[in-house]
Amino acid sequence: MKTLYIECNMGAAGDMLLASLAELTGDVKACEDKLNSLGIPDVTYIFEPAVKCGITGTHARVIALGTEEDEHLHEHEHEHLSDESENELDILPSHDHEHHHHTHLSDIEKIIDELDVSEKVKDDALAVYGLIAEAESKAHGREISEIHFHEVGTMDAVADIVGVCVLMEQLKPDNIIASPLATGFGQVRCAHGILPVPAPATAYLIEGVPTYSGDIEGELLTPTGAALIKHFAESFGPRPVMTIEKTGYGMGAKDFAKANILRSYIGDSEGEEEKVIEIVCNVDDMTGEEIGYATEILMNSGALDVFTTPVFMKKNRPGILITCVVRPEDKEFFAKLIFENTTTIGIRYITKDRFTLDRREEKVMTKYGEASVKISEGFGVTRIKPEYDDVSGIAEKIR
Repeated sequence: MKTLYIECNMGAAGDMLLASLAELTGDVKACEDKLNSLGIPDVTYIFEPAVKCGITGTHARVIALGTEEDEHLHEHEHEHLSDESENELDILPSHDHEHHHHTHLSDIEKIIDELDVSEKVKDDALAVYGLIAEAESKAHGREISEIHFHEVGTMDAVADIVGVCVLMEQLKPDNIIASPLATGFGQVRCAHGILPVPAPATAYLIEGVPTYSGDIEGELLTPTGAALIKHFAESFGPRPVMTIEKTGYGMGAKDFAKANILRSYIGDSEGEEEKVIEIVCNVDDMTGEEIGYATEILMNSGALDVFTTPVFMKKNRPGILITCVVRPEDKEFFAKLIFENTTTIGIRYITKDRFTLDRREEKVMTKYGEASVKISEGFGVTRIKPEYDDVSGIAEKIR
């Protein structure tokens, strides 16, 4: 399975993710040319080498309307008290900074819809911007239609978001996993006063996402970075077992004691790692037929596995240990089934990790006729096994 893993130990910003993915393609210059050909109005992408704590990677610069985001950062809002801001967005209510030109979400949707990109890229980009607009709406207590985006910050963010969506489409990962997101800590000064890190809009965006503050004072996680990760990541956790093909380093604009990088990996994951719940109970007063019926009920109800083990119970009585393996979200459902279909008065459960091989079914033609085979792959192993029902059916025909 082609897996993209995004490591966010120093948070995430749109430009950092963009640069990291560009490195994964293996041709950063080609990415720069491709993105500059998309037709984003008054936007120029520049990818350049950068070094953080002795590590070489790529820094993505976006020139929007003749201005680079870092250049107008302190002229407008979202300025860190510690001077460590990397915000790409300057989103203000309509009554603030009347001397600047602002745009609505509908204007951004029109810009994206007119780009020379696939429908999938447009859908992804609009979904990411929708997340940002919804978060800003909640943060400011205003309807989404009332949220205004500063013109330069808007085009900078559109460039980051569309660029990331284009490169995601080019890389075509089957699975995207991200590490928990570092947010940083401290305070940020914006148009509305001094606010805590993460800023309110970012705090709304990371609801339901694993995050931690870390030990860096400053804003590590920007609204654009948070929205992109939230949209694309299918799960969060440690890097899975995978054969890495390429590593990408996207460099942030600021320097810290730690390397300010977003690192991503692409490669083949070795099978699948997941959490399961193992439910067990002991019984010593059920017949073999009753136990067989109970295990059949559990399997037919969607258990991942059910098996029995002979055990010796209290007073050295022979009994049966029933083990039922289920998905975490099905724990209560199967506990109820076990109580309904066995004589136990108590069950135990434990959460376990498990590795599985990637599995698929194919049809093959043999000299005896067509048969289904199950193919299992991962960890350097490939297994091919014919389905029992097909094999037995063929055996009956040629008997």
